[in-house]
Amino acid sequence: MHNLSQQRPQLSTPQVSRRALLAAGSLLALCLTGCGGGGSSGNSSANPTPIARENTGVVTTLAGDTSSGFTDGSGTAALFSTPQGVAVDASGNVYVADRLNNSIRKISVAGGVTTLAGSATSGSADGNGAAASFKDPYGVAVDASGNVYVADSSNHLIRKITPAGGVTTLAGSTTPGSRDGTGTAAAFNFPRGIAVDASGNVYVADTNNHTIRKVTPAGVVTTLAGIAQSRGRRDSDGEFAGLLDTPWGVAVDASGNVFVADTVNHLIRKVTPAGVVTTLAGTAEVAGSNNATGTLASFNAPRGVTADASGNIYVADTGNHLIRKITKDGVVTTMAGTAGATGSTNATGTSALFSSPSGVTVDANNNVYVADTGNNMIRKIN
Repeated sequence: MHNLSQQRPQLSTPQVSRRALLAAGSLLALCLTGCGGGGSSGNSSANPTPIARENTGVVTTLAGDTSSGFTDGSGTAALFSTPQGVAVDASGNVYVADRLNNSIRKISVAGGVTTLAGSATSGSADGNGAAASFKDPYGVAVDASGNVYVADSSNHLIRKITPAGGVTTLAGSTTPGSRDGTGTAAAFNFPRGIAVDASGNVYVADTNNHTIRKVTPAGVVTTLAGIAQSRGRRDSDGEFAGLLDTPWGVAVDASGNVFVADTVNHLIRKVTPAGVVTTLAGTAEVAGSNNATGTLASFNAPRGVTADASGNIYVADTGNHLIRKITKDGVVTTMAGTAGATGSTNATGTSALFSSPSGVTVDANNNVYVADTGNNMIRKIN
C-alpha cells in the first residue's frame, strides 16, 4: 500500500506541480501554436486549430494580501495562510478553508472577513467557533440552509458547521482508511475536495484513496467512483470501474453528476449518479495549457472545480496558474491568468496573474471566486 500522505498531496504547492510544469515546458516548446500560452495561431496538420482564449474576466482582490497571517478585517487588511478551498452561499457570502490557520473564514458581501470556526491551533475538537479545531482544512462547501461542510484533511474527517458556528463531525475518524459506513464508522484518507447537492448529499474527493465518496445527510458513507488505493486513469467501460489518480476537487450539478479535478492525471472527469466515470476534458498524463475541445485540451495539475447553473465548469488549473472554463459541450478556454506566469496583478483576462490557485466557486450571477493559494488571497472574477 502506498503511503501517499508523504507523497504528492502532502507537498507544498510549488513542489506538487514541479514535474507537471517540466512536462508543460516541453509541450510548449514543441507546440506554441496549439497552447493557451502561445502568442500566435499558426497552422499545423498535426494539431487542431486552438480555440481563442476568453479574455473577458475582470480580476480583482476580494480579501487578503500577499503576506501570510491570521487577521480578521476588511478586504486587503485581512490575512490568510495558504487558503485552499472556497464556497459561496445564496446571499453572496464567501467561505474559505484557510489551511495553515486551521480555520474556516467568512467574507461578507461587504468584504469583511471574520473567523467562523477554528483557531490557529490544530486539533479535531467539535464545539462552537474558536472552541472547535481543524487540521489542514482543504475543501469547503455550503448548502441552501447555510450549513458549511469541510474536508478536514489531516484529521481524515468530514465536518459540518451550522450558520451559528457550531462544529460537529459528520463522518470519518482520525485514523485514515477507506471504509464505507455510518458516521465515525466510516474512514477517509486525506480528503481534499467537497461539494453538496440540493438534497444535502455531500461528495468528497478522498484524495489518498483515489476515490469519490458520497455522504448522505444521515452520515451514511458509500464509494461512488474509483477503487481504494488503486491509482489510474481508466474510464468506466461496463466491465471495469473507472480509476482516478489523486483527485483533489469535486463539484456537483443539478442532475447529480459529479465533476472531478483528477490532479495527477491532468484531467477533468465526470461521474454520473450511477458511478460511471468518463473524461470531460484534458489529455491524460500530459501537462499543458491548450485550449480546445475535450481530450484535445490540456491542464496542469488542476485542483479546484465548480459548476454553474447552466452546466459550465470552472477549473483552478493550479500548475498553469490559470482559471479555465469548460462549456457543457466540453470546449475549454482560459478565463483569466497567464500560463506559466505567477503574480498578483489585477487586470482583465490573461493580463491578470495568479499563483497556484487551488479553489474555485461561482455564484448565481456567474461571478467566480478563487482561492489564490500562493498569494494568500481570495480573488474575484466578474
